[in-house]
Amino acid sequence: MTGFARVAVEVNAQTSYVLTLKSVNHRFLDLQLRLPSGLDALEIELRRLLKEQLLRGHVELALQVDRSAAKSGGYNRDVVTTYVEAFHAAARDFNLQGEPDLNAILRLPGVLQADGRSNEEENAALSASVLEQVVPLIGVLKAMRQREGAALAGVLHATLDRLTEAVKGVAELRPGIEQRYQQRLTERLEAAVGADGSGVGVNRQRLLEEVALLVERSDVSEEVARMETHIQHFRDVLATGGETGKKLDFLLQEMNREANTLLSKTAGVAGNGTQITELGLAMKAEIEKAREQIMNLE
Repeated sequence: MTGFARVAVEVNAQTSYVLTLKSVNHRFLDLQLRLPSGLDALEIELRRLLKEQLLRGHVELALQVDRSAAKSGGYNRDVVTTYVEAFHAAARDFNLQGEPDLNAILRLPGVLQADGRSNEEENAALSASVLEQVVPLIGVLKAMRQREGAALAGVLHATLDRLTEAVKGVAELRPGIEQRYQQRLTERLEAAVGADGSGVGVNRQRLLEEVALLVERSDVSEEVARMETHIQHFRDVLATGGETGKKLDFLLQEMNREANTLLSKTAGVAGNGTQITELGLAMKAEIEKAREQIMNLE
């Protein structure tokens, strides 16, 4: 399911951020988070919230932070001292000459800060704000996905309508198939034993049993009934909502199995058998279309 949500927030005079959430179709839930360094705890919490709220889709969450530390001109003295002392210690240990570059030091993580607050305090305030915003943001994303899902459900219902028409067509043609089998096998029987039954060495009873057996094997009433049941179950699952993708995929597998059985039973029969074959192939085509669509459903 595809969706997009975005929010821009100002935490304080020195810190603001843009939080973006988007998703595209995927068979499973695939999360990708892009956050600034130093926010590991926030990332863990965000992953937990996303897993609780979303079931499928390739989901990307991006956090872009703008820290305007220059407004206060503050820096973390302890961090700078640590960098400078480390520089001098390394110079002594390796007998090197040189002095630390202040410009380079000020670009190091955790050096600049706003209002004299520590980097930890800034990250804590940022994390709290993001966690407050991400839940309604997920709601916006889900609402967009639900609108797409409703439109997709309409497409699937149209596919089911066409599938139902094909099944009805098979049901109407089924009696003609049985008659055609009986006619063809009766002709074989008469040719073998003679129209007056005077043939020699032919077990007429055995041939009659063969007629009955083949007619029974060619009966597709069970396949038609099961296909109708599967279609109705499919509609019920769509109406119920929730986690539908896997259930619908299973139903489509069962529908495809019934269509294959129907085709195997009517293969090689002229007349109505050819029409049923065409309807069976149309069923398989609609089933495949539905299978492609449910990959987008949660």
